[in-house]
Amino acid sequence: MGKREEDQGARAIRCALGILLGGLLALGACLLFLLGASAAISGGLAGLELTYQITIVGCVLGGFAGGLLAIGRCGGGLAAGLAVGAVLFLLLLTLGALCFREVSLEGESIGLLCGALCGGAAAGLTGGRSPRRPGNRPRKKRGKR
Repeated sequence: MGKREEDQGARAIRCALGILLGGLLALGACLLFLLGASAAISGGLAGLELTYQITIVGCVLGGFAGGLLAIGRCGGGLAAGLAVGAVLFLLLLTLGALCFREVSLEGESIGLLCGALCGGAAAGLTGGRSPRRPGNRPRKKRGKR
């Protein structure tokens, strides 16, 4: 096995780990947002009828935060962001199955999937490129004088 193959294997493991860590960060950010939203609902600042929309916003924000982490660790742009969104949805689906002993992929679950994927995609589209640093500018070619 050559040096190049080892580098590719290490890069693949680093990307997979980055996507999983991004999914866990996305889940934590989503749950933290939902905790704050539930406090706002309990305090009377938000209405109870907005719970579904608030949940989708939490998925979008969580997917965005986790996607930025994954893109920072392995690059990949849109693909890494969408993968983090998928991991977030699967984690939410698993938690729902463990807590409620029921898995339903109808109605509200599709909204959560779309929110998680959109948050990851937004992170992939906005965080895919690193800004140029002043010291890394390409040299200007001089023309003939």
